[in-house]
Amino acid sequence: MLKKYLFAFFISMVPLVELRGGVPAAVIMGLDYWPSLVICAIGNMLPVPVIYFFARKVLLWGCDKKYIGKFFTYCIEKGERGGQKLKARAGRNGLFIALLLFVGIPLPGTGAWTGTLAASFLNMGIKSTTAAVSLGVILAGLIMGFLSMTGLHVFGL
Repeated sequence: MLKKYLFAFFISMVPLVELRGGVPAAVIMGLDYWPSLVICAIGNMLPVPVIYFFARKVLLWGCDKKYIGKFFTYCIEKGERGGQKLKARAGRNGLFIALLLFVGIPLPGTGAWTGTLAASFLNMGIKSTTAAVSLGVILAGLIMGFLSMTGLHVFGL
């Protein structure tokens, strides 16, 4: 049982997959939903401070490197574009809600990793970034849990 929870925890830490993959995996493995949501949310949130404080610096460092430069430049441009889109749609005052919804609505390319990177480019502040991303992760977990459990019932599993 512990191995299954750890598996869901680590899935939730992986970029692109994040909690959007961890919660459905936990539901499919037959784990209880609420403890799984908590464990997946913690796994998804664990990298947030590291991303906020260091990802931008690492990406800027790697931009001019021979083999990784193009990819790192792409990541910086994606982070800046994402941040500017959030800012343009929400304004400075609505940025918290916009970030929360960006992270919380489980679509490809959104999530805690991308949201935190965008917030770091906007110099949003670690406290408000962490709060908005945390609430967004919980929202995504609720949505994914509902969809996962509904899918299991629809397909008779």
